[in-house]
Amino acid sequence: MVVGKGTASFGKRHNKTHTLCRRCGRSAYHIQKSTCGACGYPSKHMRKYNWATKAQRRRTTGTGRCRYLKTLPRRFKNGFREGGVAKSQKKRAAQ
Repeated sequence: MVVGKGTASFGKRHNKTHTLCRRCGRSAYHIQKSTCGACGYPSKHMRKYNWATKAQRRRTTGTGRCRYLKTLPRRFKNGFREGGVAKSQKKRAAQ
């Protein structure tokens, strides 16, 4: 009897090829290759292909919290000022 890829061989599968990736959190980090199939870690650049448009959409800018980008328009409007002291509202009201 020849065992193929079907039902009989599924019971023999108990080794993990992929584990959790520390960059993207998906279970796509190949243990022997030491690379992530989803984000490309440990490569410096994120893995991204133009033939997978939906995948790009899922993890592009704006899908996360945007902690830095969130405040940019307001800071740009005020000329990126930092560390100053606000002018007193009492003095303004007195005039």
